[in-house]
Amino acid sequence: MTERRTPGTFVGMPAFPDAARVAVGNATLRANLRHATHTIRDKRARAVAELDDWTELRAAGKVIKDRTLRHLDAYLVQLEASVTAAGGTVHWATDAAEANRIVTGLVRATGETEVVKVKSMATQEIGLNEHLEAEGIAAYETDLAELIVQLGDDRPSHILVPAIHRNRGEIRDIFRDRMGRWGRPAPQELGDDPAELAEAARLHLREKFLRAKVGVSGANFMVAETGTLVVVESEGNGRMCLTLPETLISVVGIEKVVPTWRDLEVFLQTLPRSSTAERMNPYTSTWTGTTDADGPSAFHLVLLDNGRTDVLADEVGRQALRCIRCSACLNVCPVYERAGGHAYGSVYPGPIGAILTPQLRGTTSEIDASLPYASTLCGACYEVCPVAIDIPEVLVHLRTRVAGRGGKGHRLERAAIRVSSWVLDHPAVLATGERLASATRALHPERLPGPGARQWSAHRNLPELPAEPFRDWWKRNRT
Repeated sequence: MTERRTPGTFVGMPAFPDAARVAVGNATLRANLRHATHTIRDKRARAVAELDDWTELRAAGKVIKDRTLRHLDAYLVQLEASVTAAGGTVHWATDAAEANRIVTGLVRATGETEVVKVKSMATQEIGLNEHLEAEGIAAYETDLAELIVQLGDDRPSHILVPAIHRNRGEIRDIFRDRMGRWGRPAPQELGDDPAELAEAARLHLREKFLRAKVGVSGANFMVAETGTLVVVESEGNGRMCLTLPETLISVVGIEKVVPTWRDLEVFLQTLPRSSTAERMNPYTSTWTGTTDADGPSAFHLVLLDNGRTDVLADEVGRQALRCIRCSACLNVCPVYERAGGHAYGSVYPGPIGAILTPQLRGTTSEIDASLPYASTLCGACYEVCPVAIDIPEVLVHLRTRVAGRGGKGHRLERAAIRVSSWVLDHPAVLATGERLASATRALHPERLPGPGARQWSAHRNLPELPAEPFRDWWKRNRT
């Protein structure tokens, strides 16, 4: 697998254990996360329970995604032909740098120096906003949560709700202090009522919608048979960005393709219930190429690889490409709930990020090598995934890859396993060791010594040994 570092890496981020340790110490962050994740997952559970055929829909989504990934080359060629026939232009981007160059060139060709954006994880992955800024092009986020993150010079911490780590008071202060630097200022008497905050954002964004000539989006799905792109959202900002500008540029990962409209039907049932706990999205926008006097007059589709082909080559890891970005796994994860999204050092946080990011970026860096261990392997993520990604299986698979690279900690671990294997193969030695351990139990420390071993008991006491080994008890009472 080719190792890579992408602009999507949060520069200067420590490994997950160090970042998580800091986050867990933030009581306000933990309270915000606990309230938000519990609310979303409870609503999702009720929405899913309404469907008698949820299990069948979940299985169908898995089959459709797996079949598409097996024949991805053919479906992408079909998609390109369909988009081109409908009046669009398709560009292929091997990595983040190439995608950023393509988008920058397309914006410059219009003569514009600003764009409005639909919420897009693919553009965050490649660091498009930062690249455009460096080239003198302003990129304005129009999703409410993304706007909060952008105004606050912050980073997204959730797939569905990027500002989940912020409460209403913090958002009010960001709007008051920062909104004027980006356009229409917020009222100085702005309160923290959600309706007031939404109205301030609406007025701030409206002038950008009416002025912008270029829109940038991602897509939730691409239908190969017609060349249709689909964006689902809840606020209407996406609809404005997709219809008002003269030029629309969509940056989409190659795994987002589905073969037919009939396949799309399955995901339009499972995605809204798993993400926003709605029966259907308030806004489902679809567009196919260009149409005279209706919507943008120029449409460009940038198909992004950026490591996805390498993921596809891994028979176990490729199931991560089934992901439809619903964020259900984040909302049930006990690790994410306490550590938050920033600790993952990637635009893809939570359980899905722990398996997707190390595959897209490689596992040579400290932070990427730590992500497969950012889990208790409880399996809650697998249970709620609408396309049945076995995240625990992929986590263990990636841990094997990381361990195979060696390193001090892994060498000691392998040595300990070899010694343990030898002891277990010699019952007499094992019995002697058990008796010795029980006889000296009063002298045992509560924490393991040494920097590597200490991590195993850093936040919990070692279990107390019994006064008598089980084999001796069994021999005395059962023979």
